[in-house]
Amino acid sequence: MKKEALENVYFVGGGLASLAGATYLIRDFGIKGEQIHILESLPILGGSNDGAGDAVNGFICRGGRMLNEETYENTWELLSTIPSLDRPEMSLCEEILAFDHENPTHANARLIDKNGEILDVMSMGFDMADRMALGKLMIAPEEKIQMLKISDWFAKTPHFFETNFWYMWQTTFAFQKWSSLIEFKRYMQRMVFEFSRIQTLEGVTRTPYNQYDSIIHPMKVYLEEKGVDFSLKCTVTDLEFADHDGITVTGIQYKAAEKEGVIKLGENDICIATNGSMTDNATLGSFKEPAPFVPETPLSGTFWRNIAAKKQGLGNPESFFGNPAETNWESFTVTMKGNDLLKKIEKYARNKPGSGALMTFKESSWLMSIVVAKQPHFKNQPEDVTIFWGYGLYTDKLGDYVKKPMKDCTGEEILIELLHHLHMEEEMDEIMGSVINVIPCMMPYIISMFQPRAIKDRPEVVPAGSTNFAMISQFVEIPEDMVFTEEFSIRAARIAVYTLLESSRKINPVTPHHYDVRTLLKALNTSFR
Repeated sequence: MKKEALENVYFVGGGLASLAGATYLIRDFGIKGEQIHILESLPILGGSNDGAGDAVNGFICRGGRMLNEETYENTWELLSTIPSLDRPEMSLCEEILAFDHENPTHANARLIDKNGEILDVMSMGFDMADRMALGKLMIAPEEKIQMLKISDWFAKTPHFFETNFWYMWQTTFAFQKWSSLIEFKRYMQRMVFEFSRIQTLEGVTRTPYNQYDSIIHPMKVYLEEKGVDFSLKCTVTDLEFADHDGITVTGIQYKAAEKEGVIKLGENDICIATNGSMTDNATLGSFKEPAPFVPETPLSGTFWRNIAAKKQGLGNPESFFGNPAETNWESFTVTMKGNDLLKKIEKYARNKPGSGALMTFKESSWLMSIVVAKQPHFKNQPEDVTIFWGYGLYTDKLGDYVKKPMKDCTGEEILIELLHHLHMEEEMDEIMGSVINVIPCMMPYIISMFQPRAIKDRPEVVPAGSTNFAMISQFVEIPEDMVFTEEFSIRAARIAVYTLLESSRKINPVTPHHYDVRTLLKALNTSFR
């Protein structure tokens, strides 16, 4: 469709990809904000890039996105468009990179054993069989490894799962042994820079605050000022298609304010839909209550299932939203009065808040990790309040000290388990007396996009035969790129907009760092430590 003919664009979902798509429409095609409509089921925008709360009830981040300067090619270009709210003379890109350069990451406590000893992780711990298996994986065609799990590839080299590298790589990116081998390979290629610095995570690019305050809110303000129409608490349940062999959306079925309706699309309208969300069915607990586990198929999965049943080429949601026992993990956000606990962690880890990264308790039955951001991490966080975040990958395992599965634990019990791993038992009463809240967050589908899959299970951003429809999420197919990143969402949005509007504009390609000889030699050298 030519931009001159375009009348309306409807985005299903109000996450980062939709905000990015709206920005591209305005910036690159001169589309008026009034022509852009974003439909979001939640009362707030941002999707999985969240951050909320206050000093009375406690703060909460479901997760923390780790950006990367070398590989987020479209992210930095997009954020150079959005002005900072705190420093209007700077773009978000300039603000984030300036903050990161002023506060570089160099973790000194990446892995910790059951005795509370910080482990020496300069060695990746590989043997020759591990190196050979990794080398073969790097050159294996994806068509040959579809549907395989990581554990399938390393079945003959189980030592791999005992290496320092696996514990650090696993917890940095939230892989499980049963995760998709394709996604693991893509991370190995896309993040080959991180291979040689995984022990310090120096490649992590941090935002000044949580991702909602630092990225989503400034983008929302920018789009509001351009006149973009936001419809919150509006749940899209299905799409109507024209009755022909191609893919043309004619209607958007929705529920809002206890009523149902259909938005009819004209021949010059476009629909761009989020076909899956990894934070659907996320629930919060409290200091005295666990976060409920909600395994039912989420709203976005049901929406995707509905449309995929009507048209060929829209992917297979069953591969991703059918096994919550394998796709969940649980995070927790600790809010404290004063900074005594953060000072104790700083002394223990030899990292000031914001200079470290994930601290992983290697022998924790929950495989628990924590990270302490630079304070404040929220714009409305008072000086006398501090926060930190953590998560556990194995939520069905009994704790080492609190003899309950993590998923059944209250915020109080999760903090008690953590303090035991930090060996702060003697100071526990004092620490617990300073707690404002510990908020657990259970996410049944948080790594659903890592499920083993066939190549065609993820649909193309613009499916074959589409005249006015595209999909943007962590569940579409972008060759060579890696899911579970802001870059994936933003790249998908750019592909959708440029393709549907028949633009010849270039999209920043995936940088082939895994073909760079110097980078490969550095990674090879690291593997022999």
